[in-house]
Amino acid sequence: MYSDIMVPVSLAHIDQIDKALKVAADLARHYGAKVHYVGVTTTLPSEIAHNADQFAEKLKAFADGQASANSISVEPHTLISHDPTADLDSVLEHAEKTIGADLVVVASHLPGFTDHLTGSHGSHLASHSNISVLVVR
Repeated sequence: MYSDIMVPVSLAHIDQIDKALKVAADLARHYGAKVHYVGVTTTLPSEIAHNADQFAEKLKAFADGQASANSISVEPHTLISHDPTADLDSVLEHAEKTIGADLVVVASHLPGFTDHLTGSHGSHLASHSNISVLVVR
Protein backbone atom coordinates (compact mmCIF):
# COMPACT_ATOMS: atom_id res chain seq x y z
CA MET A 1 0.00 0.00 0.00
CA TYR A 2 2.83 2.42 0.85
CA SER A 3 6.26 2.39 -0.77
CA ASP A 4 7.82 5.76 0.20
CA ILE A 5 7.23 7.17 3.67
CA MET A 6 8.45 10.69 4.41
CA VAL A 7 9.33 11.54 8.01
CA PRO A 8 10.29 15.13 8.87
CA VAL A 9 12.93 15.05 11.62
CA SER A 10 14.43 17.70 13.83
CA LEU A 11 17.83 16.48 14.96
CA ALA A 12 17.58 18.88 17.91
CA HIS A 13 14.39 17.17 19.13
CA ILE A 14 14.87 13.47 18.36
CA ASP A 15 13.76 12.54 21.88
CA GLN A 16 10.40 14.23 21.25
CA ILE A 17 9.62 12.39 18.00
CA ASP A 18 10.44 8.85 19.12
CA LYS A 19 6.85 7.63 18.84
CA ALA A 20 6.51 8.89 15.25
CA LEU A 21 9.84 7.26 14.35
CA LYS A 22 8.61 3.92 15.71
CA VAL A 23 5.32 4.19 13.81
CA ALA A 24 7.14 4.99 10.56
CA ALA A 25 9.53 2.05 11.05
CA ASP A 26 6.64 -0.33 11.81
CA LEU A 27 4.77 0.78 8.68
CA ALA A 28 7.93 0.50 6.58
CA ARG A 29 8.55 -3.07 7.74
CA HIS A 30 4.90 -4.00 7.23
CA TYR A 31 4.70 -2.64 3.67
CA GLY A 32 8.33 -3.08 2.65
CA ALA A 33 8.54 0.69 2.18
CA LYS A 34 11.53 3.00 2.20
CA VAL A 35 11.61 5.71 4.88
CA HIS A 36 12.80 9.12 3.74
CA TYR A 37 14.05 11.16 6.70
CA VAL A 38 13.83 14.87 5.85
CA GLY A 39 15.84 17.41 7.82
CA VAL A 40 15.71 21.15 7.17
CA THR A 41 18.63 23.40 8.01
CA THR A 42 20.22 26.70 7.04
CA THR A 43 23.67 27.43 5.68
CA LEU A 44 24.46 29.20 8.95
CA PRO A 45 25.84 27.49 12.07
CA SER A 46 23.19 26.03 14.37
CA GLU A 47 23.04 24.09 17.62
CA ILE A 48 23.27 20.87 15.57
CA ALA A 49 25.95 21.64 12.99
CA HIS A 50 28.42 24.29 11.90
CA ASN A 51 27.25 24.13 8.29
CA ALA A 52 24.86 22.32 5.96
CA ASP A 53 27.42 19.63 5.03
CA GLN A 54 27.94 18.72 8.66
CA PHE A 55 24.16 18.67 9.16
CA ALA A 56 23.83 16.28 6.19
CA GLU A 57 26.45 13.98 7.74
CA LYS A 58 24.56 13.94 11.05
CA LEU A 59 21.24 13.28 9.31
CA LYS A 60 22.84 10.41 7.36
CA ALA A 61 24.25 8.94 10.58
CA PHE A 62 20.81 9.22 12.18
CA ALA A 63 19.14 7.54 9.18
CA ASP A 64 21.75 4.76 9.11
CA GLY A 65 21.13 4.18 12.82
CA GLN A 66 17.40 3.92 12.22
CA ALA A 67 17.97 1.49 9.33
CA SER A 68 20.17 -0.73 11.46
CA ALA A 69 17.99 -0.61 14.58
CA ASN A 70 14.72 -1.23 12.71
CA SER A 71 15.80 -3.35 9.72
CA ILE A 72 14.35 -0.88 7.21
CA SER A 73 15.47 0.82 4.02
CA VAL A 74 16.13 4.53 4.50
CA GLU A 75 17.23 7.61 2.63
CA PRO A 76 18.19 10.92 4.27
CA HIS A 77 17.27 14.22 2.61
CA THR A 78 18.89 17.44 3.80
CA LEU A 79 17.00 20.52 2.64
CA ILE A 80 18.36 24.05 2.86
CA SER A 81 16.15 26.95 3.88
CA HIS A 82 17.05 30.58 4.44
CA ASP A 83 14.55 30.74 7.31
CA PRO A 84 13.22 27.34 8.44
CA THR A 85 11.00 28.97 11.04
CA ALA A 86 9.11 30.92 8.38
CA ASP A 87 9.03 28.52 5.45
CA LEU A 88 9.24 25.02 6.94
CA ASP A 89 5.71 24.15 5.82
CA SER A 90 6.35 25.00 2.17
CA VAL A 91 9.75 23.26 2.21
CA LEU A 92 8.14 20.06 3.54
CA GLU A 93 5.32 20.28 0.99
CA HIS A 94 7.86 20.56 -1.81
CA ALA A 95 9.90 17.67 -0.36
CA GLU A 96 6.94 15.32 -0.30
CA LYS A 97 6.38 15.91 -4.02
CA THR A 98 10.08 15.73 -4.93
CA ILE A 99 10.56 12.48 -3.02
CA GLY A 100 7.38 10.98 -4.44
CA ALA A 101 6.17 10.03 -0.98
CA ASP A 102 2.83 8.30 -0.65
CA LEU A 103 2.61 8.76 3.13
CA VAL A 104 3.93 11.34 5.59
CA VAL A 105 4.41 10.38 9.23
CA VAL A 106 4.91 13.51 11.29
CA ALA A 107 5.29 13.98 15.03
CA SER A 108 3.04 16.42 16.80
CA HIS A 109 2.78 17.87 20.24
CA LEU A 110 -0.09 18.71 22.53
CA PRO A 111 -1.59 21.89 21.08
CA GLY A 112 -0.99 25.10 22.95
CA PHE A 113 -2.76 28.42 22.68
CA THR A 114 -0.65 29.66 19.74
CA ASP A 115 -1.38 26.46 17.78
CA HIS A 116 -5.06 27.42 17.79
CA LEU A 117 -4.11 30.70 16.13
CA THR A 118 -1.39 29.62 13.72
CA GLY A 119 -1.65 25.82 13.55
CA SER A 120 1.15 23.28 13.65
CA HIS A 121 3.40 21.89 10.92
CA GLY A 122 1.58 18.56 11.10
CA SER A 123 -1.82 20.16 10.69
CA HIS A 124 -0.53 22.23 7.78
CA LEU A 125 0.76 19.13 6.00
CA ALA A 126 -2.45 17.24 6.69
CA SER A 127 -4.63 20.00 5.30
CA HIS A 128 -2.49 20.86 2.24
CA SER A 129 -1.24 17.47 1.11
CA ASN A 130 -2.68 15.27 -1.62
CA ILE A 131 -1.37 12.14 0.13
CA SER A 132 -2.10 10.55 3.49
CA VAL A 133 -0.57 12.25 6.51
CA LEU A 134 -0.36 10.43 9.82
CA VAL A 135 0.10 12.86 12.70
CA VAL A 136 1.48 11.01 15.70
CA ARG A 137 1.05 12.57 19.11
